[in-house]
Amino acid sequence: MFFRSAFLCILACLFSLSAYAEKPQLLLAKVYKGDIELTQYWVSEKLDGVRGYWDGKQLRTRQGRTIAAPQWFVEALPDVALDGELWIGRERFDEVSAIIRRQQATEQDWRKVKYMLFDLPGHPGTFNERVAALKRLVAKIDRRWVQMIPQRKLADEEALMALLDQVVEQGGEGLMLHKGESRYHSGRRADLLKLKPWQDAEATVVAHLPGKGKYEGKLGALLVEIPGGIRFRLGSGFTDQQRADPPPLGSQVTYKYTGLTSRGVPRFASFLRIYRP
Repeated sequence: MFFRSAFLCILACLFSLSAYAEKPQLLLAKVYKGDIELTQYWVSEKLDGVRGYWDGKQLRTRQGRTIAAPQWFVEALPDVALDGELWIGRERFDEVSAIIRRQQATEQDWRKVKYMLFDLPGHPGTFNERVAALKRLVAKIDRRWVQMIPQRKLADEEALMALLDQVVEQGGEGLMLHKGESRYHSGRRADLLKLKPWQDAEATVVAHLPGKGKYEGKLGALLVEIPGGIRFRLGSGFTDQQRADPPPLGSQVTYKYTGLTSRGVPRFASFLRIYRP
């Protein structure tokens, strides 16, 4: 009995490890602060989905986990690297995240998902050149669920902020700005910027604080901790279901906020979602 249990445990560990590969070396965004020549950048909507890296053979998450996409979903993808977002629609992150996490999601689930492309990691040219190459590639793939995120040029910051207001009003998360003359590289640089009406970050849940009034018997707030040992409460942004079944202690959550106090505490922090690496 002991050896059988040990054998099954080893198999489970091997299966878990096989679901992960080396972490992709992806281009990551810095926060837009307004100190750029805007006409040099392409602007697109920041989609609230799951980052999907196609390595030429399989889809992987930002952390390197293999995504169990159906064969029909990936069969037309080329043998070159693609960078994009697996997305269903605005304000539907939890739904697409659940589908991506399942090892055996149904075909009906995957029919909702689109692979929204925004870059070609292996292309040697500038982003200006990659935009043109990606348009040609998506046309060649010719699948309804494989699309390119529209890229546009804007004249000034007034136009940028007007577009941000429009996207957010329609349920979008924000905008991405990509410098046209930049080449693909890993890590965070000012070649790629994100612009949202708020900032977001991750924190670790250290306590469940009880609710009062209409929330009596449910979660009132999460006590969370961020790097540096700073602790604060997250008391808003939860659904009734999340208050009845809150994120477990030790888990990570994503919260949104609007700047920091002089002590480094996030201002107007609000729960956004459970963090999915």
